[in-house]
Amino acid sequence: MFSPATYWRMVANYHQATWPAQVVGLVGGVAALWLTTLRGAGAARVQALLLAVAWLWVGWAFHWQRYSTINWAATYFALAFAAQALMLAALAFTRRAEVAAAGPGASQTAGWLLAVSGLVGYPLIGAWAGQPWSHVEIFGVSPEPTALVSLGVLLAGPQQTPRWGRWVLAVIPTLSLLAGAATLLAMARL
Repeated sequence: MFSPATYWRMVANYHQATWPAQVVGLVGGVAALWLTTLRGAGAARVQALLLAVAWLWVGWAFHWQRYSTINWAATYFALAFAAQALMLAALAFTRRAEVAAAGPGASQTAGWLLAVSGLVGYPLIGAWAGQPWSHVEIFGVSPEPTALVSLGVLLAGPQQTPRWGRWVLAVIPTLSLLAGAATLLAMARL
């Protein structure tokens, strides 16, 4: 396994090379959350496309171009991110015209908590933990915040997909979060 210094240097170089993608990611994340509050198939389609672009970008720019240089498994992560982007794009183009609003409930509250945590909390926790801003991970640029926001939007948003569709769309983000946690735990032991 690579050292923590190698990983964080790769992250810092990635952020420097892709600037201002972080700003675009934050704006896209805010837009995805805002679209969650709207009714209508048009808003749901745009939201799915925003998420698809974020997944495709992170898969290509982070996993394929950068992370795969220090971790052979990142090539498979990139393919999984591309698959998630394709499923989200398919959702955007095959969604029913009518979108029923989600009623208030535990899943909607949990969704908002996950989405806001991914968009705002994740970067702030990194900064609070002492990481320099060049290491802070942001939605649409880094895997874990992108997965958190996506899971949150799936839970908080209108009933856009059949229940089984939500579960299918939650598999790759959940696996991404588990892989990220395993990486951080392994690096903490080095």
